[in-house]
Amino acid sequence: MTAVDSRPVAELGSGSDRRTPGARVKAFIALTKPRIIELLLITTVPVMFLAEQGVPELWLVLATCFGGYLSAGGANALNMYLDRDIDALMHRTQNRPLVTGVVRPGECLAFGLTLAVASTLWFGLLVNWVSAALSLGALLFYVVVYTMLLKRRTAQNIVWGGIAGCMPVLIGWSSVTGSLSWASVILFLVIFFWTPPHYWPLSMKVKEDYARVGVPMLPVIAANTVVARQIVAYSWVMVAVSLALWPLGYTGWFYPAVAALAGGWWLWEAHALSARARAGLKGAKLKEMRLFHWSITYVSVLFLAVAIDPFLR
Repeated sequence: MTAVDSRPVAELGSGSDRRTPGARVKAFIALTKPRIIELLLITTVPVMFLAEQGVPELWLVLATCFGGYLSAGGANALNMYLDRDIDALMHRTQNRPLVTGVVRPGECLAFGLTLAVASTLWFGLLVNWVSAALSLGALLFYVVVYTMLLKRRTAQNIVWGGIAGCMPVLIGWSSVTGSLSWASVILFLVIFFWTPPHYWPLSMKVKEDYARVGVPMLPVIAANTVVARQIVAYSWVMVAVSLALWPLGYTGWFYPAVAALAGGWWLWEAHALSARARAGLKGAKLKEMRLFHWSITYVSVLFLAVAIDPFLR
């Protein structure tokens, strides 16, 4: 999920080569984890359409997206600062800027704090202070609660730490209305229940990395069958919650139709993964990444339906 080069560190050239101006710019961008932020924006903008019941003002969309990028980028940079010790030992994170030395720890810390302050002021002055408070709360939750308190202590880390990733839904709604509603809460809960079954398949794939550094992701401390059962349980709740928007009157027919079809396919994949785990399949035969990749498609399709539905009512 990181945008930096996937080649081994030794292949990236000498330290001086890696500290050229161009490399430095790319490294600071990589600190923000732009690919993850893309996923956050996918859940922000459609909610703005639903809150507006049409097309929100373009400047407001751009201001909200840019503020969201600054906030999430700051949180991700601070996460890399705090996790630089274990990032150096994990294969999938060994090319992050702090590990390769392109960015120094002090620079990363200053960069993350600067983005945190800038994003809060940006939201407060150009959007509204409700969105600013939610943005700052998401950043602090991700850095303090998830990274500092939960990640290295409990297998429930991604469950409760995932709350930070749900906040863009509330930010998108509040940026339009200046308040929150049950619709935004429902979509918040969709992302809350989506996060564990989205991330656990990836954790199953790289659990040796997490085990090496002592991070107790669920797949590290539990058998594949147990993880798969948890994935199925969260998946059913997620699909059920996603359908709650319709009977509460927030959408027309289009959104629930898409939610039912996409949710049905998700449940098929989740149960298939569970069946493969029960059969004792491991390695490539477990195909855990099928659900991980589908989870990204699912949330994109679901929130696209959120944006389209107001035009079909």
